[in-house]
Amino acid sequence: MKVGSLFSGIGGLDLGLERAGMDVIWQSEIDPYACKVLNKHWPTVPNLGNIKEIDWNQVERPDVICGGYPCQPFSTAGKRQGEGDARHLWPWVRECIAELRPRYAVLENVRGHLSLGFGTVLGDLASIGYDTEWQVIPAAAVGAPHRRDRVFIVAYADQQRSQRRGRIQESKTQLGRLDLPSADSRWPQELASTDPIRELADNGRIGDGQHRLTGDVASEGRQRDDYGRGEADDVSRQWWAVEPNVGRVADGIPNRVDRLRCLGNAVVPQVAEYVGRLIMATQ
Repeated sequence: MKVGSLFSGIGGLDLGLERAGMDVIWQSEIDPYACKVLNKHWPTVPNLGNIKEIDWNQVERPDVICGGYPCQPFSTAGKRQGEGDARHLWPWVRECIAELRPRYAVLENVRGHLSLGFGTVLGDLASIGYDTEWQVIPAAAVGAPHRRDRVFIVAYADQQRSQRRGRIQESKTQLGRLDLPSADSRWPQELASTDPIRELADNGRIGDGQHRLTGDVASEGRQRDDYGRGEADDVSRQWWAVEPNVGRVADGIPNRVDRLRCLGNAVVPQVAEYVGRLIMATQ
């Protein structure tokens, strides 16, 4: 399946979907440092640049459009100005999907989006003929030692609904070892899992994924033995409260601030791979 990537960043979504068996055919990114990273790892893939300036009539139609549109308008870490924020770029994403009509759209944002602007996104997708399903997936669910809750939306053309439902059981069989808990979602209930990782991915117990945990819960997490595998805990495996508290100054590391900013904005590739494999298994 061919993928068109919006807000590509350093390619977290792109890498995950390629690991799932897809092929990125174009990207769209304007950050100078991120563009260098994309050019290094996808040297033959064209970067279309600013989403506001792209003529979609001149762009190859992909099977999948992916993108983590800017989270600042919705994040609880910011002012939450929604559509009043200059960084609110969802309307251009909607235009892209409406013009190119991909079979699927894989979209990502912060958990705070659920309480601000999420209904508009779902309504816009419905208005252009797409059904949607979504799930809050923490990085912990794929083995990372931190929460990093993110909303993943899978939209698909409504005429595909019956075909997709008819193949869901087959997907479950093929991807059973990757299935995640179905809490906080409209994700197909038949894909729910009894995997031990459920405890780490318990959204109700830990918190909202965008603020640091209380001392008691954080302490409990740090005392875990490598996520239940019985291996000895050490500094490299300690549970992070939400995301690593990295420093901002270090001698001898080039582009450190740029690297940290890009990593902070990036999608965990393993989560994108999980979503991509679910899509691939229904084909």
